[in-house]
Amino acid sequence: MAKESVVPKDIANLSFEDALKELEGIVQQLERGQVKLDEAISAYERGAVLKKHCEQKLAEAKMKVEKIVFSTDGSVDTQPADLA
Repeated sequence: MAKESVVPKDIANLSFEDALKELEGIVQQLERGQVKLDEAISAYERGAVLKKHCEQKLAEAKMKVEKIVFSTDGSVDTQPADLA
């Protein structure tokens, strides 16, 4: 049975920029290799969730951008994005 992926509330409430900043910090910490194994594993797991959160935020933004439409007369219009 596959493990269900649940994003913790503290990550779900982060903006894209804040999540990316924290993810970059985790990557730097792991690259330095100055953390204990257990801490590195926990940091890696959190980083994976942050990465997924960032990808989701980017996908949502892309959907909004793709809802910008051009009319036949060349004018630009928008339609509400269906993010549900």
